[in-house]
Amino acid sequence: MSTPAGTGWAQLRQQARSLETQTETLFHTYSQFSIPTTISPTPTDEEKKTEAQLEDILERREALTSRLSLLLSSSSDLTASALKQNNLSRHREILLDHRRELARLRAAIATARDRANLLSTVRSDISAYRSANPEAAEADYMLDERRRIDNSHSIADSVLSQAYAVNENFGVQRETLASINRRIVGAASQVPGINGLMARIGAKKRRDGIILGGFIALCLLVLFFWG
Repeated sequence: MSTPAGTGWAQLRQQARSLETQTETLFHTYSQFSIPTTISPTPTDEEKKTEAQLEDILERREALTSRLSLLLSSSSDLTASALKQNNLSRHREILLDHRRELARLRAAIATARDRANLLSTVRSDISAYRSANPEAAEADYMLDERRRIDNSHSIADSVLSQAYAVNENFGVQRETLASINRRIVGAASQVPGINGLMARIGAKKRRDGIILGGFIALCLLVLFFWG
């Protein structure tokens, strides 16, 4: 008699796992109805259908859990019963979590729909008020334009302030470099013989420049006469 009971348990568990997977898929579909940009003012037929499918699957899973519990209570194999009890407890936990998830999604959709309807009502009231009071609408438009201009001025002031700060920073850097150069020149002038060495280096550069210039002039004359 143990084989039919084991077979029945395995079949019921397979059905339970399949329904759990279907529930997860329906949850994904059902959650899409809470997106603010696409939510409808009233529940659509598809939304109602998905919600009804979720409720039906949860009820079927509840019935399967009860049948698994009956099979477990009639089992005489203590070792197998311990493992089955763990499986049954897990199915019950998942079922409870899914019931809570359905309640959460249902509340989220209702909240999103109420918010969207409220915004739609406010916009409709504003449009109706502006249509009935064109002068007020014109005043609102001018105020909006004034705010946009003020924002543009604020951005321009911020950019100018940053530019002034960068320019001031460059000035400080130039002054720092000039101060460092003066210190280097001052320190070099205090070293014995450094001025004479610098003068000789300068004279050598000038002499080399004269020689190079004369050589270039000679090459040009040769090219001129031989050309």
